[in-house]
Amino acid sequence: MNDDRKVSRQHLISQVLLKRFTMPGAKGSGWQLMPFDLDHPDRHRKLKGPRECGYIKDFVAFDSGSTEDLWGQVERRVPEAFNAVDAGTPFDNPEHAEILRDLVVLHLVRSHHYRKVHRDSFSKVRENVFRGLMQERADALRREALRNTGLHLTGPQALGVFARKLIESSEPAQDHASGKLFRVSIEEMFQKIRAKLADWQVEVVSPQEGQFLVGDTPALTLRQADGGIQYGMAVGDATTIILPIGPYHLIALGPKNCVIQVHKPLVDELNAVQVIAATRWVYFHPRSGLESFVKEGAVARSDR
Repeated sequence: MNDDRKVSRQHLISQVLLKRFTMPGAKGSGWQLMPFDLDHPDRHRKLKGPRECGYIKDFVAFDSGSTEDLWGQVERRVPEAFNAVDAGTPFDNPEHAEILRDLVVLHLVRSHHYRKVHRDSFSKVRENVFRGLMQERADALRREALRNTGLHLTGPQALGVFARKLIESSEPAQDHASGKLFRVSIEEMFQKIRAKLADWQVEVVSPQEGQFLVGDTPALTLRQADGGIQYGMAVGDATTIILPIGPYHLIALGPKNCVIQVHKPLVDELNAVQVIAATRWVYFHPRSGLESFVKEGAVARSDR
């Protein structure tokens, strides 16, 4: 599907989710939350609205209108599910679990992490093609160079330069450069993971004490290990996938639909994972009391 609409400001964290971390601002400034820059933990912080947080410019650079429509199909249904969560009846309507699960999948795919995986994968394929040309098809490469340039390229350096140019002029490389390949990949990955997780159920987790925060890579694959919680593994290797959806609720995909409360040590551990996994930003309710906690986490990140 081609869509000529250009959407530059693309939220990696849905605004409908970010709004749940807000409070009314002063002097009619609207709903605001606290953004924390992990790269500059000592910088003065100022409250901002959801529209100003959790976005990246031109995340999907090609046919971005098409991709935004796909995300919108999920996000438009989210308020009804959030209302049910807040009312303590998240499973009275079976569709609510499906909506919440789709929201987790959306944030798992629409992320800094997935874009890095995509770019790294393409770079690996490009290098494999280059090595194949240089090592296994060197004679054919020389003939192609002679046909294109009229030159006999005998040395590996000159031949390598030609091979690089040949690869970059290919359709896959051009589609990668324009962003078309990423747009197709991210939409296909959303549908693939959505189907893979269709049988996973939804746990609605609430803190007995304290509040949740959310990082700019909010949906995380997790598994329990001897040293504590591990994150960032492939979906097939994870025991759960989490997504904070407000100060008092977190979604965890698991074996059954349920509502549970967790003690503060686990709340702190889940918040710490959000801080560690974030690319740069963490967001929380202005009256959560989490600023010192996040600052300590930011310092610990910088010491790694």
